[in-house]
Amino acid sequence: MNRLSPYALGATLYMPATRADLLDVVFRTKLPELRSLVVCLEDAVADIDVDTALRNLHLMLTVIAQRGRAAQGPLLFVRPRDSQMAAVLNEWPLMRHVDGFVVPKLTLRNLCAWEQAVTNPDLYLMPTLETHDVFNPGAMVELGQALKANLDQRVIALRIGGNDLMGCLGLRRNPATTLYQTPMSFVIPMLAGIMGSQGFALTAPAFEQLATPSLLKEELALDIAHGLVGKTAIHPSQIGIIQDTLRVSLEDLNSAKLIISDVAPAVFKHNDVMCEPATHYKWAVRILERAQWHGVKQAEEGCAAFTSTV
Repeated sequence: MNRLSPYALGATLYMPATRADLLDVVFRTKLPELRSLVVCLEDAVADIDVDTALRNLHLMLTVIAQRGRAAQGPLLFVRPRDSQMAAVLNEWPLMRHVDGFVVPKLTLRNLCAWEQAVTNPDLYLMPTLETHDVFNPGAMVELGQALKANLDQRVIALRIGGNDLMGCLGLRRNPATTLYQTPMSFVIPMLAGIMGSQGFALTAPAFEQLATPSLLKEELALDIAHGLVGKTAIHPSQIGIIQDTLRVSLEDLNSAKLIISDVAPAVFKHNDVMCEPATHYKWAVRILERAQWHGVKQAEEGCAAFTSTV
């Protein structure tokens, strides 16, 4: 299995499997800028509509099999309702046209059931952290270790389910604040530290306010500061904002190139910032990978070369 960069996800849009326009998105006649799509069979589909959703998914995959995936089309994931449904979908030959599964509500208790259900080695996984267990750092250490032991190469990223986690506390975001002004100010940094230190990429929770794009940008800046690699979009109007914000500044790009250079000094100053390759190398690699997928922001200042060691 080839490694799929988590930065390839960009803005991830969830669409219920009952939608009639799924193929329009898959074949880029609608939302051509979208990087990743999740066809949802879980929370977005009512119990009475599950059979209809499964038929619609099968039809969608049948058409894809006939026409082939669109060049530069979005990555395509399916979110099953539970591990039992995943086990059924795992055996569909048509699933070869899907990039992977989003695993809802993953915990250490149900990890074994999911491992047994999603045995197709060609399907990537994006587990979602959205249960009470997430508030327990010890449980997250154990879950991360278990994922590393058995599914490490198949996990693209871990998704942080912000709304579900707030729901665990009986809370809902104030429309005038970011998630970082809620108890998520504990959860997101904790997950970034515990899961990030084990080598997992994490994606940011959805921003459910459509009337405040400036606040979305503010939250995105905090997401990026915590090392998160993408964000769930709840509406097409958010796609461009998310993906534009994920662009790398020219200053960071130039700094990253200098840090990974074979001739970089052990410590040097660049744009009045200390750079230490032994410490900053991993950051630099991620900046270059992010720039590869999202590009570079408009330059504000010229680049600088190596300066003397501090």
